[in-house]
Amino acid sequence: MVKITHCIFDMDGLLLDTERIYTEVSTEMLSRYNITYTWKLKSQIMGYKEYDAVAFIIKETGINISIEDFLEERAQKQNEKFPTAKPLPGVMKLVKHLKENNIPIVVATSSHKYSFEVKSKNNQELFSLFDDIICGDDPLIKHGKPSPDIFLLARKRLGNPPLENCLVFEDAVNGIKAALNAGMHVVWVPDPGLAEMYPENNGATEKLDSLESFDPSKYGLPSF
Repeated sequence: MVKITHCIFDMDGLLLDTERIYTEVSTEMLSRYNITYTWKLKSQIMGYKEYDAVAFIIKETGINISIEDFLEERAQKQNEKFPTAKPLPGVMKLVKHLKENNIPIVVATSSHKYSFEVKSKNNQELFSLFDDIICGDDPLIKHGKPSPDIFLLARKRLGNPPLENCLVFEDAVNGIKAALNAGMHVVWVPDPGLAEMYPENNGATEKLDSLESFDPSKYGLPSF
């Protein structure tokens, strides 16, 4: 049986329902150019650093706007909506359970620190439980997902436990790849739209519809 001692959590679409907001804003912006923001396009950039994600969108769609202008407008629209983000089903129960049982837990998000602060502002009950928060603009992260940099940094912040004892929770395919590239186990909790596009596990140890379905005992963690 897998023996997990340390847990690492992505944030957007995994802890908080912020992917809904990303989709709403990008859909609105691209509609001006008569471009549909499809799940195929979205799935390719999930987990990317913000600049890289926008560069990919512009390259793929051919829209006439600079990366900087797109980022600025998108950030303004998102920041108006982010404070409404709520924890997804099963999140509070699992994170509280791990904390109460002294399992080291850390957030590793591709979001920049400022963006994280906006999203977490009304969710301090959740984020105060974590031992550390790592954001995508940390200078020690040279490459975004699917490179393993952010998860390897998370492991370092947790005291360098053995890689095989680390479990990552992710919603994005690029996040799965990053966790696997880091040599860690990964539980995949995709949005239904993404799960439909990728019916297989994509290398994940387990694929779940929701964190409500997660069974800690399967990983040697304390049972609920």
